[in-house]
Amino acid sequence: MAHNTWLYQTRDIAFQIKEWLGVEKLLSLDAYKDYYGMDDIDSFLDVNFKVCRDVMCPANKDADEPGAKFVGGNEHAVVTPDSFKNVYKTVMDAELGPQFGYRGEGKIPLCWYAPILEMQSAASPSIVMFWCLTQGAITVLHEFATQKQQDLFIPKLRTGEWGGTMGLTEPGAGSEVGAVKSKAFPTDTPGKYKLTGTKCFISSGDHDLTENIIHLMLAKTPGAKEGTAGISLFIVPKFWVNDDGSMGAWNDVTTMGIEHKLGIHGSTTATLSMGENDNCYGWMVGEAEVVDGRGIGMKQMFAYMNEERLNTGLFSLGCIGSAYYSALDYTKIRVQSKHSTNPKGPSVRIIEHEDVRRMLLSQKSILEACRALIYQSYLYRDLAVDAATKEERDYYDDMFAINNPLCKAYTSDMARLATSDAINCHGGYGFTEEYAPAELYRDVVIYGIWEGTNFIQAQDYTGRKFTMKDSAPFRKWVAQIDEFVANKKTDEFAAEFAMMADAMAAFKDIVDMNAAWTTGDKQMKQLYATRTMHAGARVYCGKLLLDQALLAAAKLKEQGDVDADFYKGKIATARFYVMNHVPDIFGYEKSMKCGDRSAIDIPEASFM
Repeated sequence: MAHNTWLYQTRDIAFQIKEWLGVEKLLSLDAYKDYYGMDDIDSFLDVNFKVCRDVMCPANKDADEPGAKFVGGNEHAVVTPDSFKNVYKTVMDAELGPQFGYRGEGKIPLCWYAPILEMQSAASPSIVMFWCLTQGAITVLHEFATQKQQDLFIPKLRTGEWGGTMGLTEPGAGSEVGAVKSKAFPTDTPGKYKLTGTKCFISSGDHDLTENIIHLMLAKTPGAKEGTAGISLFIVPKFWVNDDGSMGAWNDVTTMGIEHKLGIHGSTTATLSMGENDNCYGWMVGEAEVVDGRGIGMKQMFAYMNEERLNTGLFSLGCIGSAYYSALDYTKIRVQSKHSTNPKGPSVRIIEHEDVRRMLLSQKSILEACRALIYQSYLYRDLAVDAATKEERDYYDDMFAINNPLCKAYTSDMARLATSDAINCHGGYGFTEEYAPAELYRDVVIYGIWEGTNFIQAQDYTGRKFTMKDSAPFRKWVAQIDEFVANKKTDEFAAEFAMMADAMAAFKDIVDMNAAWTTGDKQMKQLYATRTMHAGARVYCGKLLLDQALLAAAKLKEQGDVDADFYKGKIATARFYVMNHVPDIFGYEKSMKCGDRSAIDIPEASFM
């Protein structure tokens, strides 16, 4: 119940990965067939579960208070609680951190990494930040860096001896990345640049858990084009890395301070200044020359951002789960008030009250829907790299691209709703810091802002993802849901399939309105982008949960009483989601059809 009590359950994780997702196809491919079988994931999950329960979760109380502290200086300007050191070492020794960033021979499927990171973020949303960004840095270097750069930086990033960060945001350039003011000046050494500038909101930007921190920073070379076209990406170590891989002198990356945040207090969000003493250097990633003022830094950084957008969905998912299991635990033991059907009888446990059951099943359905969405998307990422034919790889890459903004934005939006319900399940005690949901509620707020705000994700979904490749991938994405709704329905789920058919008709109507606004009233498209994104997420998640319900119903028939409570729970969860969350789409459709422009047309002074 408290911050540092581990209540997380893994039965649905095992169901989704081993029974439902269809990982067998992936494991049969050349990249995996000689290394892993389906049951190998059990050992990863088992070790990770114990690390989360015995080491991470108990340390989480230090993540909120005292959190990380800024002390200044050039060595370790930020100090973390002692318990973090033990967590970091344990996770690195167990190879449950940035090791998953390795994508070479014998790599572990990313769809197996998803539940590991989900559980870690459930155990401590703050502490997990000290290694998950390192994994993303490895991805970028693996894909774009020169062999020399890979040899210098990847080995120590993989072991966690060094940390990695992404340096996009600047005080004057938040979501508008093209406005970066950081500068990179060529030196006499090809590929080596002198850097100046300030970066802010840099997660894990400084701390005392690693001996070095490797910043991947965006900057512009002299004569670079305006906007994102002129951006390049640079490897800027906190301490210089010599050609033999040894660490040299401090590289004039000064930590100016850390943010005082609403939540995730243990995660260090730093403001960094490069070149205060005119002595900060970095390597251009890949050492590609800037031609006609055009850099390729944004393309390189998008490999990082797309991974972190998916991870942000996972962080949100872990918090939803942690808050839900805390609420479930509390409602099973808290006795209060008579039951509605027996007003003169004894007081009952609050899990017996109808509205508490509604809130619990809403949280459970959000948890399992978002888990299905994200695990499916991680599998698409694996298949986009490793499927046998180019045609398949392209297809899976397209499906991942369409899902990714939903994974990030829908899950983080729903995390606020679900953690709020978890607080309400605790009643007045939920508003105290004694119980986990209060901290989780504060922690999840950042996920809607990270890696491009959720409106930016909605713009991406309704813009690029609707129209890429002449809209052919999006049509396939919609057809997948249509085919499922038309061909999979059974008598047992007749009402749910009827609801899905109506919802798909409404969704297509919404998509058509978006298409009309693209060439017509462009402001209306912006105004309804978030709601369109939520509509798409609801029909997609409805399909995934109904698919799981069909499997659960088949298992019940096959297995009788074996695990019957779990499978009945899967069926109830899918029913609740389709009958209670999916119908929101009809409100969106009606609102869009009436074409209300009041938010656009109101004079600014009238907001008062």
